[in-house]
Amino acid sequence: MIDVILSQIAAGLVLGGLYVLIATGLSIIFGILGIVNFAHGNFFALGAYFTVTLFDYLGWPAAIAAPLLVGIVGMAVERTLIRRLYDKEPLVSLIVTFALALMIEALLRLVYGGIGQPFSAPPIFTGIYLWGPILITKYRLFVFLTTLVILVAIWAFMEFTPFGRILRAGSRDPEMVGLLGIPLPRVLTVTFGFGCCIAGIAGVLAAPLWTVTPSMSEGAIMPAFVVVTIGGLGSFGGAIIAGLLVGIVSALTIQFQPDAATAMMYIFMAVVLLIRPRGLLGERWERFE
Repeated sequence: MIDVILSQIAAGLVLGGLYVLIATGLSIIFGILGIVNFAHGNFFALGAYFTVTLFDYLGWPAAIAAPLLVGIVGMAVERTLIRRLYDKEPLVSLIVTFALALMIEALLRLVYGGIGQPFSAPPIFTGIYLWGPILITKYRLFVFLTTLVILVAIWAFMEFTPFGRILRAGSRDPEMVGLLGIPLPRVLTVTFGFGCCIAGIAGVLAAPLWTVTPSMSEGAIMPAFVVVTIGGLGSFGGAIIAGLLVGIVSALTIQFQPDAATAMMYIFMAVVLLIRPRGLLGERWERFE
């Protein structure tokens, strides 16, 4: 029994890492633009589909090109659609991005059909590792380590680069960023594209693990909202802790009580919010209160 539990915890950490990536992009977009992007999971799906499509032409460099292309699509969406929502009620942005999610999924079905697209991990990552009682596939271990590297890179970018400091300042007071002479519209466009690119990276990593279908976004967007809520608005560390915990809870529930897997995620969120209404590491943000 202990072997099964430890192996499921290891699988849960991998799943949680993907949730963290998706939630990080979602949190960045909401924190700076104030937009509840219900289509965020569809950019995750685009990352997987772009990888499958570009792989036939580029080989494994498609894993780098795909999230960049998702980011470009995200910037185009911000320029043509999202930018019109900044002065609207939050409910309007929710409805519009929900419609955007339906449109993207419909386009994917039109182009690729509703049948799942096969995509395998690189041959070098076939096989399993057995560490004592822990059993994990080589590709899952690769995904977990890659996720850690990406999260450290995002943290370093946000903390030590000029644009990262602009993003952190803009999340607190976007009007002040504009008053300092920084072109706010350009910042918002790049921010939305950056958040979508992170979701695209998660889609690339998930492609060999999840079935690549137009509806795969549904398995990403709600866990991302749960992770952001549990971790706390504006907390990068909170999102990491929450994502890993949600992944472990989901993996263990799938192993022992599969029918309750989805419900357990929301029960866990409710318990955390009863104890910590702002989330695990949430802060007080005046612009949202």
